Order: sequence, then structure tokens, then C-alpha cells
Amino acid sequence: MNFPVRSCLASALLFVAATSVSLAQGKTALVGGRLIDGFGHAPIQNSVILVENDTIVAVGTVETLSVPDDYAVISTEAMDVLPGLWESHAHLMLTGHADYVHWQATYGDRYATEIMPATAVHLLLAGITSARDLGAPLEASRSLKNRVESGEIPGPRLFMSGPFLQADVEEWQKHYRWAVTSVRDAREKVATLDRAGMDIVKLIDQDKMPFEVASAIVDEAHERGMKVVAHSHRPNEIRVGLRIGVDNFEHTGLTTAPEYPPDVVQALRERTATGRVAGGPLYWTPTVEGLWNFDRTVANPEKLDSDCWERGLEQDTVADIRASLAQPGQLGYTQLTPLRKPTLKRKIAQLREAGVVFLVGTDSGIPMKFHCQSTWNEMDVLVRVMGMAPMEVIRAAVYWPAVMMGVDDELGTVSAGKKADIIAVRGDVLEYINLLQHVDFVMKGGVVYKQDGVPIEQNL
Repeated sequence: MNFPVRSCLASALLFVAATSVSLAQGKTALVGGRLIDGFGHAPIQNSVILVENDTIVAVGTVETLSVPDDYAVISTEAMDVLPGLWESHAHLMLTGHADYVHWQATYGDRYATEIMPATAVHLLLAGITSARDLGAPLEASRSLKNRVESGEIPGPRLFMSGPFLQADVEEWQKHYRWAVTSVRDAREKVATLDRAGMDIVKLIDQDKMPFEVASAIVDEAHERGMKVVAHSHRPNEIRVGLRIGVDNFEHTGLTTAPEYPPDVVQALRERTATGRVAGGPLYWTPTVEGLWNFDRTVANPEKLDSDCWERGLEQDTVADIRASLAQPGQLGYTQLTPLRKPTLKRKIAQLREAGVVFLVGTDSGIPMKFHCQSTWNEMDVLVRVMGMAPMEVIRAAVYWPAVMMGVDDELGTVSAGKKADIIAVRGDVLEYINLLQHVDFVMKGGVVYKQDGVPIEQNL
């Protein structure tokens, strides 16, 4: 027998108080919150979301959708409810350490067993239920992806590239970057990535490759149903990337140049005008937050003292990371950053005017950027500084990544038939997007990993 939501809510909440810490897959109703479902229309007040096992079976309101009596009820009253976030540019093998050469030499044999499982949980507890990992050793990438997919360890849904493909590689980089020397080599390396279960090809320095080699990488990837993301640091990287048909450019790039050259902007406009004819929108992951907030981080490095990024790491790892960040303003990695900051607003405006579709991604894992902090910071800067509407930024973090990766039939919105990847935040995120720094509730595939702001340890 079904009962109206309001009549059963009080007793159901008493039940939840006793049982919420043990919630896993089953029948769960999320009741009362304002639902921002990812489609971009007006939010749904007093929502009801029915979840059975790993799937959303119905969405409505307390007036239109009753909760069956065999569902456990979780109150989302006074909360905004959203699809789980995507982090579209993560580096799970990194976790903020300032010295790349030292990190690779010291921790390469601990990526699969310590580092990447830990950083996956850091993302999950921050409300990221899907992540694109763009650059890591192939075996470590395959191990993590398989273990998360099998349920052996917790983590977001992972869409992975394995090693970068590029023109030239230094000796210390060869375990996670692959040089590509010919058309045959290009096709063989993409095939190797595909056979290992990778979803994405990460292409950099495409302007330094013979054109036919760069083109072969994209052609082989697309023939295999893989997506290609490419750096956009130099004008020629963008020009070549557009010619060979990459799906998604990463970063704002151009270092201290004040804006994108006119011919690049025109080429972007021509590409976005073709839409479906060219295979869909042209996606761009600008990764601006670390650049914009760098001087503030140097002036007030307290956020680096958070322990949210320590979870799952060995104490010697934590100590090493902290020691590397003792002088945040003196890192060689960031010396150009203050000169790049004044260019960002103009570049973001140019990209928006050209019609690209933004994805929220952060380069999380690079020096001073921890996976537990980066995504909400990027969303905040895009809204507060770059002038994007909160709903637009939310869709860049939930809906568009799912479309870009071709999984929007399962992910990206809170709607019937989709996977139950859902987060909730106390307060109004359309007014205060930075509330996402405190995600109160995290569900992925019907399993609750965080409730009332507290991790559910038995599910982690």
C-alpha cells in the first residue's frame, strides 16, 4: 500500500535515523529538497526521487509521487539536490606535490596500490561521481578502473586515457607518456589503449607531430569509439587540433598572451557552426581556477592544511607532500601564473563568444591542487569571476560531460532510468555556488557514501 509522502515522512525519518549509516543499494527515497535535475529548466520544489538498486525509477514531488512503504526515506529538506558532479580533468596519480620528477621517481610503484585509490575517494567524497583521468601509467590506470567498476574499491565512474600521446618524451616521463613516431605507431598505440579499456586519448603537442601522424591518432581513436582530448597551450595546437578533429580542448593556454589570435577565434567559430555535422559540439575544459586563485593561495595557504586530501595516504606520503609545499610562492611550476591571470577573463569571453561548450575540469592533482577541493573552486570562479550563470556552470559539471563521453543515456541528469548518482547540499547553490565546497550527501549507483556531511565508512 502507498501513503502520501507527508503522512509517512515523520515515521520514515525515525527509521532512517537508526539505519542511514548502513544504507547501501536497495530501495531509497530522497524526499523534500529542491531538485536541479541537470536539464537546465526551473528546479523542482519539494522533490521526490525513488531509487531502486543502482537506478532512478521515478522523479516527482511530494504532491504527485507517493513513497511506497518498502522504501527507506532520506530527507533532503532545505537542500538542493543535483546529479553527481563530473571532474573532467583529473590526474589521479598526482596529489598536489610540487616536484614532479621526485614524485614520479618515488611513488610510481605506489600509484595502483596507494595513490590512485586514495585520490579516487577524495573525488567521491567531494561529490564527484564521474571523473576523466587524463594521463597515468597504463597498468595503474587499468587496475584502478577495473577495481572501481567491479566494486572492489570505491571511487567515481572513471573515464581514463592512460598515457599521454605526444611527439617527444623525456626519460623520466616514459612510464606515463608515450612518444608517437609514425602513422603505424600512432594506430598501434591507440589500439593498445583501447584493448586496455581506456576511453579517451590524451593528445598533446599535436603541432609538433607530422600532420599525418596526429591525424592518424584521432582517426584510429574515433574508429574505435574513443574520445580525443588535446592541449590548447599554443595557437598551432588549436589550429592542428581543429584540422584533425579533436573532440575537446584542455586549458586556456597561450601563457601570457592577452587573447587568442583572430584566426584561431574564427576557426573556432567555423567549427562550432557545424555542430552535429562535425560530430557534435566542440568542448573546452578551461581549467582556470588554479591560475586565478594562485596569488590568494600564496597569501593565505591555509587551505593546503586541510586534511581532506590525506585520507588513504601513508604518513610518509603526506609528510613529503606537505614539505614540498612549504614555500608555495616559490614553486618553479607557478612562476608565470601571476602574468597569466590578467588574460583569463578575455580568453574565457572569446571562447564563450565562439560557441564552445564548457566542461568543468581543474587539472586536479597538480601542485597545490587537491582532488577534494578543486572542482567546487573551478565552479565558483566560473560563476563569480567569469560571469557564467550558475545553472550553466552546473550543466557544465553534470550534463555536458555525460553527453561528451556518450553516456548521457545513463548519466548527467536526475531522471527516471538514469543511474542513481546524486548529491545534495544544504542551501541555495544557484545563489551561492561555493556551497558545493560542503557536499552533505553523496550517492553513486544507489550506494550512499556521505550523509549529513559525514562519510559512511563501511561503504568506503
